[in-house]
Amino acid sequence: MIAHEAYVEWFRNSAPYINAHRNRTFVVQFAGEVVRSNGFAGVIHDIALLASLGVRLVIVHGARPQIDDALAARGITAEYAGDLRVTDNAALSVVKETVGALRVDIESQLSMGLPNSPMAGARLRVASGNFVTARPLGVRGGTDFRYTGEVRRIDGDAIRAALDAGAVVLLSPLGYSPTGEVFNVFAEDVATSAAIELHAAKLLFLGKSLTLEDASGHAAGEFSLAQANEALVRTRRLASADTASLHQLTNAVRACRHGVSRVHLLDQNLDGALLVELFTRDGVGTMINADAYDAIRRASVEDVGGILELIGPLEESGALVRRSRERLETEIPHFHVVERDNAVVACAAVYPYCEGSLMELACLAVHDDYRNGGRGDSLLNAVENEARGTGAERLFVLTTQASHWFKERGFEDAALEDLPVERQTFYNYQRGSKALVKKL
Repeated sequence: MIAHEAYVEWFRNSAPYINAHRNRTFVVQFAGEVVRSNGFAGVIHDIALLASLGVRLVIVHGARPQIDDALAARGITAEYAGDLRVTDNAALSVVKETVGALRVDIESQLSMGLPNSPMAGARLRVASGNFVTARPLGVRGGTDFRYTGEVRRIDGDAIRAALDAGAVVLLSPLGYSPTGEVFNVFAEDVATSAAIELHAAKLLFLGKSLTLEDASGHAAGEFSLAQANEALVRTRRLASADTASLHQLTNAVRACRHGVSRVHLLDQNLDGALLVELFTRDGVGTMINADAYDAIRRASVEDVGGILELIGPLEESGALVRRSRERLETEIPHFHVVERDNAVVACAAVYPYCEGSLMELACLAVHDDYRNGGRGDSLLNAVENEARGTGAERLFVLTTQASHWFKERGFEDAALEDLPVERQTFYNYQRGSKALVKKL
C-alpha cells in the first residue's frame, strides 16, 4: 500500500474514535521525566490535537525530578521515608518555586501557535488555579511529613466551568488547605481524584513502561478491574517492583473502583502514544476497564458479514462446519457475538433440543488476535447463564480440535448415543467430531 493510501485508510478508521471522544472528559497525567524529555514537544502537540477534536482535557503534570534537581542545586538533601518525600520549610520553598516555574513553562508551550508547526492555529486557553484542596499526611511510622500532603477534595464545579468555557485545565502537584497552607502532593493522586470527581471517561497515565501479566503469567494489553487488582497484588509482592509504577497501578485500580470507565497506562518513551491508544482499536498501552470493554450481545442480521469473516479461517482448517450466508441468516437468532469497537471478534451459537432441557453449543469462535483475553470464557459463561435461565439442564458440544479446551471448563466425554436423536441423525461421520457434555 502506498503512503497516501495508508494515510487515507488510517484517517478513515479514526473517524469512529473521533466521534466517540468528542465532548468527553479525559484526564491526562504525565511524569516530570516526560516534561524534560526530548519528546515532550510531541506530547504537547498531541494534547493540542485532542483539544481541537473536541476532547475536554484536564492535564496533571509531575515534578519529582525537577524538585530533586532544584534541591540538589541548593545543597539541600532530599529526604524520603519509603517513596514519600518529607517536605520541611526549606524543601517547601523549593517545591513551590519549581512547580510554579514548571507550570508556567507548560502553559507557554500550550500557548504556542507558530506557523508551519503542529500548534499552528491551536489557540489553546489554559486554566489553572487552586482547584485542589489538600491536608497534611501527618505523622506516619514515626515520621512527620510536614508539608507533604494528600488530596482532600477537587473543585469539580470550577473545573467543569473552565472546561465548559473551552479551556484546557492544568493541575499541578500542589494542594491548598482552608488555613492557607500549601502541600506537596502526588501528581498521580491529583489526576485520579480529578478523574473520579469529574466522572471522566478516561484517565491516562504517561510515564514509565509498566508490563502487567495475567494470572497465567502472560503479558496482556487489557485487564478487567478484577484482573488488574490481582496484578496489583502480585506486583506488590515483587521486591523489584518500581515504586512509581506501583503507585500508578494503585491509582488506576482506585479510579476504576470509583467510576472511571477506562484507565490507560502508557509508555512515556513511545512517540504518539496518546494518539495511537485513543484512535486505534488495540492501542499501545495497558488498559484497565471498570466494566466489560467487549460487549456480549445477541446477534442480528447486521452481524452476518462479521461472523462470516470471523469463522472463515476456521472453516478452511476444518475446525468448524461450513455455513452459507443464507444458512447463517436463518440461524442468526441462535447466535451471540462479542463486539469490540463495532467489530465482531467472537461468536457462539446455541440450539435447543428435548424441549429445551438440552442445548448444543456450536460455532464457538474467537479471532486470532483476541484469544488471550478471556473472550472465549466470557462468551461461554454468557451462553451457560442464558441456558440455565431457560431451564436447560445440560449443554453439549461437538468438536474436532478443541476437546481439551472444553474439558478444562467442565465438559465431559459423551457417546453419540447420549445426544438427542435428531442431532444423531445429522452427525457427520467424516468429520469424526468428539461429543462432550456439561451439566448446568
